[in-house]
Amino acid sequence: MDKKRILIVDDEQDLCEILQFNLMAAGYEADVAYSAEEAISRGIGQYDLLMLDVMMPGQSGFELAERLRAMPQTSQILIIFITAKDTEDDTLRGFGLGADDYVTKPFSVREVVARVNAVLKRNQPTTTLLQYEGLVVDQNSKTVTIDNNAVEFTRTEFELLALMLSCRGRVFSRQELIDIVWPDDVIVTERSVDVNITRLRKKLGSYAACILTRQGFGYCFK
Repeated sequence: MDKKRILIVDDEQDLCEILQFNLMAAGYEADVAYSAEEAISRGIGQYDLLMLDVMMPGQSGFELAERLRAMPQTSQILIIFITAKDTEDDTLRGFGLGADDYVTKPFSVREVVARVNAVLKRNQPTTTLLQYEGLVVDQNSKTVTIDNNAVEFTRTEFELLALMLSCRGRVFSRQELIDIVWPDDVIVTERSVDVNITRLRKKLGSYAACILTRQGFGYCFK
């Protein structure tokens, strides 16, 4: 997977270097710009996330964010403000400009990296289609097709299949399957898991053999 690219925009050189070092150590590509004008000259559209100081010589971080949100090519870029402006009005203005997070100085570098991780994670595109050869599970429409033929599954059967297909090779114990798939207010025995797995295999036809039983451990999709 390609590394996410982050641009740190702040006129404090030492702070930029610290953030850059720690973000690179966390697995990101991180560049630095010491003003809004320099950031623009770098081609902001190539970055996944901007870390913007608010108070900078020339154009402020708020002004830069407003400008970026107004342009179609940069309107969706992720923005985290990192600033000493910590009043409620400042924070509300930042989020009003479409900030994805707002961090006030002084801060813990570890916390900032954790916030970057969280912002990027929650903005990852979600995959609604799970597929193995001719077996397709659509988590959005809650449908299953096998070799282009629609097959009806109960809610429990569907959830069991989707869970194991999304974590291929992982063995789930019966208790794990109960905890994840069945509602908390329903009393379920491990025997119920076995019964549903048997029904699931029957409906899978030629793909039934993909649901493996690991004696003494549980089930997996292999």
